[in-house]
Amino acid sequence: MQLKRLALIASLAAAAGLAACTTATPYQPLLEGSSGRGGYSDVRIEPGRYRVTFTGNSLTSRETVELYLAYRAAELTLANGYGTFTLVSRDTDRKTTTRIEPNPASLPYWRPYWRYYGPYGWRFYDPWMGGPFDRTPTEVSTIEKFTASAEIVLGKGPKRADDTDTFDARAVMENLRPRIQRPDDGRTKAKAGG
Repeated sequence: MQLKRLALIASLAAAAGLAACTTATPYQPLLEGSSGRGGYSDVRIEPGRYRVTFTGNSLTSRETVELYLAYRAAELTLANGYGTFTLVSRDTDRKTTTRIEPNPASLPYWRPYWRYYGPYGWRFYDPWMGGPFDRTPTEVSTIEKFTASAEIVLGKGPKRADDTDTFDARAVMENLRPRIQRPDDGRTKAKAGG
């Protein structure tokens, strides 16, 4: 009975985890202890200088992660009373994980009971001796997750036309705002239903 209860709890936890990962990471802060959800974070290095990071889940594209990083840099710039930001350095890391899902017939303590016809007549499958039903893993998948980071320096005054590393924060926010997906907190559904 105790084993069944543990199995049920593990199944529910796995289902909840899968439900949380069925959409790409929205534009949101990265909460401590929830790195699987993803989001943005920033650290003040010195006055007017920040390290900004955006981490996506396995459904968030590299392009989206980089756009959200630029949006956060612009948002941070305006929140601190500046008008421009300069990218001093930037990088996008890709973390690749390969997942192998085993065939249920190859699990160590559970095997089906099968008969099969071989060269010497009918035989029974023996899970401890191996046999024709042993299989290699049936599903191999590769999962990619992207993290974009940049060090920015905040500035005031107009942007020089020939400076390709400096951005007008208001223009960045205006241009990227239609592409920003925020988390659904229930208010969207309430508006649609009422």
